Amino acid sequence: MNSRSAARDSARDEHGTIAVEEAEAALVEHYPRLVRLAYLALPTGLGTHRRVLTAHRLVQRSLPRTTQPAPETAGARTAGARGEAYALLRLAVLREALADGRRDGGSSDWRDRLRTTAAGGTALPQVVGLRLHPQAGGSEELALERALAELDPQARAAYALRGVEELTEAEVLAVLKAAGVAEPRAAVRAAAGVGGGEHLLTAGEFDPCTLQVGPTDLLRRRQRGRAGLVTGAAVAAAVLLLSGWAVWGGGDGDRGSASYAAPASSAGTGDAARALDPAALVRQDPEVWAATSRMDFTAWPARGGRKDDKALLGRALAVWARPGAGVDVSATPGTPRTAPASPPQLLYAGDIDGATVVIFYDGLRIVRYAQPRSGSGRAALDFAQVQDADVTTAGAVVVDRVDGNTRFLTAPWIADAQTRDLMRPDVLGAPLHRDADGVTDPVRMPGAGAAAGTCGDTWPVVQLTSSSRIVESHTFLLTDLGDLSPVHLTYTPPPGKGAPARQPREATGAQALVSWAHDACHLGELRGQGVKAVNMWEFARTPLPEGGGEASWTCSRADTWRGPGQATVSFVPPSAGAAAPGTVTGQQTDGNACSRFGRHVMAGVMWKSAAGHWYLVAAGSRDVTRITATAGLRATADGPYLTARAPRGTRATLTGRLTTGGTLTPLPAPRGGN
Repeated sequence: MNSRSAARDSARDEHGTIAVEEAEAALVEHYPRLVRLAYLALPTGLGTHRRVLTAHRLVQRSLPRTTQPAPETAGARTAGARGEAYALLRLAVLREALADGRRDGGSSDWRDRLRTTAAGGTALPQVVGLRLHPQAGGSEELALERALAELDPQARAAYALRGVEELTEAEVLAVLKAAGVAEPRAAVRAAAGVGGGEHLLTAGEFDPCTLQVGPTDLLRRRQRGRAGLVTGAAVAAAVLLLSGWAVWGGGDGDRGSASYAAPASSAGTGDAARALDPAALVRQDPEVWAATSRMDFTAWPARGGRKDDKALLGRALAVWARPGAGVDVSATPGTPRTAPASPPQLLYAGDIDGATVVIFYDGLRIVRYAQPRSGSGRAALDFAQVQDADVTTAGAVVVDRVDGNTRFLTAPWIADAQTRDLMRPDVLGAPLHRDADGVTDPVRMPGAGAAAGTCGDTWPVVQLTSSSRIVESHTFLLTDLGDLSPVHLTYTPPPGKGAPARQPREATGAQALVSWAHDACHLGELRGQGVKAVNMWEFARTPLPEGGGEASWTCSRADTWRGPGQATVSFVPPSAGAAAPGTVTGQQTDGNACSRFGRHVMAGVMWKSAAGHWYLVAAGSRDVTRITATAGLRATADGPYLTARAPRGTRATLTGRLTTGGTLTPLPAPRGGN
């Protein structure tokens, strides 16, 4: 921990209060997110221009002037390590946005409110002669905007808290109540009526920090000879956008290549302009990884044959700030696409296959820019959230994909790389060559069919080993699920008799590989969801009736970088082949099942013996003391598993009793499941 982090951590005292310094750090870190939340909660009748200015005003005045008590809603999921400070700011922003919503947006005092001085003496943003509006979206974004326009501000706030903040219904109710909403349940119900579409809230249509500018009274100003005011307005708009992280850098640094950056609205000054200066890029010392306890992307040096190509780096930064029409932009769910707020760290710049690739890290995100090496073609700009990465999850990034083959850029602390097939647990890994910069040879990855669970008979993974200079004999598995950051695979063995609860470990042992072979195909269902890690927990092994052998019960827990995760419970009979997928008995798409906050799990399935007899078999985790079956079948068993003869097709209701006296039910069956 550095001195600055220590000072901020000590700013929050033991009495549950939040110092101004801590709130300030949270405001800087999450400014775009807070502005988006305010923009969504404000009345749509104000028009996009007024909503943009007001959203920035509300966030800029949310910073407290003195130490404040931590809000009761801080227990809800909040962004980053500064959760309490962020919750305080979020609550202040929502209160003001809803207060503005209760006012008459068309009243004559609206313009006066824009021009008055905000609380704390902060001048309000002002733009003269220009109209500001977020980037235009597609048909889906337009439909969502129209649906939200039909809601009152309280319901829009509820929808934003669910979509942008990814809070549960109970957490949304708590935040709305704290923000002064008289009937929070009614607001939540109204928001639920919009249906799906929460994922669209991260699109440019709803981003008041990345804006487009147009004139208003251009002809009238020309007639009145107010050209000087036009110039002043343009400068004011540029300052506003730069202060809100909407940097529109531009210009092609290399006249010999096509420019993929849209025209810049202003050259920009100050920190925002410096963020687009190739000379200001952060470059880490090549040996810092061997002398630091922080093993993440901050320890990566700049690598690649074009790491000193200022024209290329300038072009990549300009496209990041302002991608043009010839750029395909993608982002993992929940990852903002905003321009850099300060000079990012350069991780790589070089030519790979038919592309020129530049990779940046800004403390929260990995950003990859790629353009064709020669000829014409579209460029690509990809964003991925990588907050709180560690020695394994920062062990590699995807640098290139061509025809189903993936090249990885490995961390500087990786001493050895191999490939192995997750569906062939008894086959040893094969050496994977890397060049001097740490870029691997192409690794064949499962095709698009894997997304539907039809991965065929192979699932390649990368097996990496860390240098002995930082840790001894640390080997781990990563797999490519379509994002910039590969997914870390771990394993938790079944409970031992009288032994304490097991903890996740690397999925490189024989037992772990055998278990993962039965679940490899289910990984395809997680493609493109921003998954950070998947843990395979073998929560029970139970004997089957009629000497049927020992069955394995597993729960795979996938956690995303942004927080939410999903769990899948499977049953694997001893007769299953080495790579045969298990029978999925239950799933949870957004919850804490099979995590350290959801340690209890139970499942049941109908099983047919070799003699043709059908049984209901069920199993629970270590703290299950009794399992009861009702509804079509009555059976009870003490302990963590149950077997009962039952007619084929029986759909019994299972209930488990825990050592704490509580009850447990299985996760709901997947759609289309038996």
